[in-house]
Amino acid sequence: MPSSFFGLHVAYSGLNAAQASINTTANNISNVQTKGYSKQTVNLSAAAALRSYQRFGSTGTGVAVDSVTQLRDEYYDVKYWNNQAGKGLYEKKLYYMEQIQNYYTDGSLSATSNAGFSTIFSKMFNALDNLKSKAGDSSARNEFISDAQELCTYFNSTAQRMQDLQSSVNDEIKTTVDNINAIAQKISLLNKQINIIEMEKGHANELRDQRAVLVDELSKIVPIEVNEKQIQNSNYQDQYTGATYYTVKINGQLLVDNYDYNTLACIARDEKYNQSDIDGLYDVVWSATNATFEVNASNMSGELRAMFEIRDGNNGENLSGRITQVTTDSLTITNPSITDIDFMNMPSRGTIWANNTQYNYTSFECETDADGNIVSYTFHLEDALTSEEQTKLSGRPMEVGSSMDFMGIPYYMNQMNTFLRSFSRAFNEIQQSGVDANGGPMDSFFVAKNKAAGSEYNMTDAIADATAGTGVKFSSDTANNYYQLTATNVAVAAKTQKNPDYFATQTKETDGTDAHDLIDLMARLQSKEKLFRGGGADTFLQCIYADITVDTQECQIFTDNYTSIGQTIENQRSSVSGVDEDEEAMDLIKFQNAYNLASKCISVLAEMYDQLILNTGV
Repeated sequence: MPSSFFGLHVAYSGLNAAQASINTTANNISNVQTKGYSKQTVNLSAAAALRSYQRFGSTGTGVAVDSVTQLRDEYYDVKYWNNQAGKGLYEKKLYYMEQIQNYYTDGSLSATSNAGFSTIFSKMFNALDNLKSKAGDSSARNEFISDAQELCTYFNSTAQRMQDLQSSVNDEIKTTVDNINAIAQKISLLNKQINIIEMEKGHANELRDQRAVLVDELSKIVPIEVNEKQIQNSNYQDQYTGATYYTVKINGQLLVDNYDYNTLACIARDEKYNQSDIDGLYDVVWSATNATFEVNASNMSGELRAMFEIRDGNNGENLSGRITQVTTDSLTITNPSITDIDFMNMPSRGTIWANNTQYNYTSFECETDADGNIVSYTFHLEDALTSEEQTKLSGRPMEVGSSMDFMGIPYYMNQMNTFLRSFSRAFNEIQQSGVDANGGPMDSFFVAKNKAAGSEYNMTDAIADATAGTGVKFSSDTANNYYQLTATNVAVAAKTQKNPDYFATQTKETDGTDAHDLIDLMARLQSKEKLFRGGGADTFLQCIYADITVDTQECQIFTDNYTSIGQTIENQRSSVSGVDEDEEAMDLIKFQNAYNLASKCISVLAEMYDQLILNTGV
C-alpha cells in the first residue's frame, strides 16, 4: 500500500519530467544555428505501477524520463549523401570549365582583357593582305611577322595557363585526398567515443551530430555507403550491448571500419599519359595495399572524380590498338586509333596499359603507307619482357596513357596542337615552295622551340615524305617532324624575326622583290582551305568554344538540378531533425504549464499534509 506521502513522489516525477523537457528545449533553441545539429527530444514513459493490494489492484507512480535522443531519419540521410556526390561532381567541373572558357574568350572588345584568337588571327591576315601592294617593303613584312609571332605567343600563353590550371587541379587532388584521410580518422575516433558513452546506457547525441557532419562533407567528395549495426551480447543474442559497428565505404572498399580506418595516398607518375601533361601528376592508391583507387569506375562521382576528369580528360582520344608483334623490348600495334601525325597526343616516353598491366616505353616510331596514313606504331619498352609476358600480350588490346571520356585540359591542349600542326604545315609548305628576298631557299616559317637545348626545330613533313610511294618511318626522337610542334613551343623562326628578308612572297627571284604570288596562296589558309575539323582555320575558336559551351552548360544544368533536389531533400530532412524556432516556443509554453501543474500538485499536497500533521490528533 502506498504511504501517506506517496503523492509527493508522483508530483515530483512530473516536476522532474517537465524540467528535463524545458532544459532540452533550451538546448535546442541554443543550437538553432549550429551546423549539423539534430533536434533532441525527451522520451517519457509511465513509471512502473505500484501494487496496492486494494480492489483497484495497482497505483500509478508518475512519469519516468527514459532518455534524451536526437530526431534523425536515416532514409533522408542516404538520399542526401547520394545527391551530394552528383552535386559535387558537376559543381566542381563547372568551376574549372568556367576558367577554361575564360582562357579562350576573345577580349578585344574589353579594355581590361587581352585580345583572343579571332582578333589576333584576323589581324595577322590583314597584315598579309597589306603585303600584296608592297611585298618588298621591310616594314610591311615586319608587321606581318610580328603579328604571326603574336599568334604564336597567344598559343604559348594559353597553353601555359592550361598547364598552370592542370598543376592547380593536381595540387587540389592531393589536398582532397588528405582531407578524406583526415575525415576518416575523425569518424573512427568518434565511433569509439560514441560507443563508450552508449555502452553505459547514455546517448551520444552531440557526437553523432559531429559524425553526421563529417559524413555529409565526405559524401560531396566521393560517393559513400554507410552502415551501422547494433552489437549483440555474444552470450545472449537478444541482448543489445549498447555499442554499434559503424562502417563507411567508398568505391566499394572500406574507408572506415569502426575504430580503424584505411588511408589513400597520392603517388606521382613516373611518366606522362598525354603529350602536353605537366610532370608529376598524381595517381591515387590505397596506402596499405598500393592498389589503384579506381577514379574511372562507373559508380564514381563527387568532387574527386571531377578533378580527375578536368585534369586528365582527353575525350577518350588517346592512342589504342591491338598488339600484333611482341619482342623482348618492344610492342607493335596495327590498325591504330590515331593515323594522322596532327592528332598524335601520346608523350615521347610514357605508359602503356595492356593485359591490366602497366609498361613504360622510352620512345616510339611510326610507319606510314603510301598515302601518308600511319599504319603501325612500335613502342620501345623500358624493361625487358619475359617469354611468359610476351605470350600473354600477343593479340591483346592496349592503350597509351589512360582513357578519360571528358573534354578536359589534355583534350583542349591537343586541339590546339592539332590546329597548329595542320596550319603550320600548310603555311610552311607554301613558304618552302618559294624563295626569300635574296633568292635563297626558304626553311620553315613556323617552328618548334626546343627550350632545353636553346634551339629550334625546322619542320619537315614525315608524312609528306611517304608520297614516294613506299611509306616511311619516323620516330618520336626525330627532331624535325610536326609531332614535336605543340602550343607550348610554336614560334616564328628566329632568323625570320631578326631579318624580314627570310620570308617568301614569290616563287622565283626573277619575278622581282615586289612579286607576291605566294601571298594569295597563304591568304586562302584563313578560311578557304579545310584545315581544322572540316572547316577553315578561322573556325578554330568557334569549334573550341562550342565544345566548352556544351560542357559548361551541361555542368550548369546538372549543378542546378542537383542543387534543387538537394534543397528538397534537406527540407525533408530538416522537417524531421531541424530545430524550428516557433515549434520550440510552443514547446516552452507547453512544458511550462506542465511544470506549473506539477508544482500546483505539490502545493496542494503540502496543504493536505499540513492539515494531517498539525490539525489532526487525539
